[in-house]
Amino acid sequence: MSDVVDDAGVVERLRAAGCVFAEEEAAMLLAAARGPAELDLMVERRASGLPLEHVVGWAEFAGLRIAVDPGVFVPRRRTGFLVERAVALAAPGALCVDLCCGSGAAAAVLLDRVAGAEVHASDVEPAAVACARRNVEPHGGRVYEGDLFAPLPPELRGRVEVLVANVPYVPTGDIGLLPPEARDHEPLVTLDGGPDGLDVLRRVAAGAPEWLAPGGHLLVETSERQAGAAAEAVSAHGLEVRIATCEERYATVLVAARAG
Repeated sequence: MSDVVDDAGVVERLRAAGCVFAEEEAAMLLAAARGPAELDLMVERRASGLPLEHVVGWAEFAGLRIAVDPGVFVPRRRTGFLVERAVALAAPGALCVDLCCGSGAAAAVLLDRVAGAEVHASDVEPAAVACARRNVEPHGGRVYEGDLFAPLPPELRGRVEVLVANVPYVPTGDIGLLPPEARDHEPLVTLDGGPDGLDVLRRVAAGAPEWLAPGGHLLVETSERQAGAAAEAVSAHGLEVRIATCEERYATVLVAARAG
């Protein structure tokens, strides 16, 4: 923004508000603002605790720019590992589903990285569905509003080759320990996984065998401490489970396969 010169002032305001990466965030705000007044408002919103992605309207995810509206779950860097595993398992033309899709980040990457992929996504949150449609449908995917598998076209049953489910997995008692950016500005339904954090995972695992094709895979992000219990919950439905981890991103992904 050529008519804004007080870059240092922006950095100082962000730093005073507790933004750890103040310089990087200032650069994003300066690039996004269309004038000094808008910049001032954006800095004020960020300093008040609004996630940076909600302020600028997008998040960088796996090399793509994903639109993120206020009130929509912000795709995390660690979730890039989940999507990388999904892309690696998807053959050209694969039928893929993204449950609990949020902004549609995973679905967008599958469309971008898997040649000829047929991608469907769903979420229970209307705001997320509206956002995901902007990220997914211009590239050929479809997004549905509803609970998990319920809104998916019935003809997908038994044909899904890659099923990605970034389910909420924070135990209810731990919600208060989350950073204010998450607990105050993202829908509780996208965070709260029930008493042990595995309630939604169990529901996905129960439905997955009906929707997966023979040899198809379910991929779910979880936490390191929950991995054992998550694996048990999924294997109870006849799926073969392994755990993949990425120490750099502090990411844990459960990969489960339906027998071929």
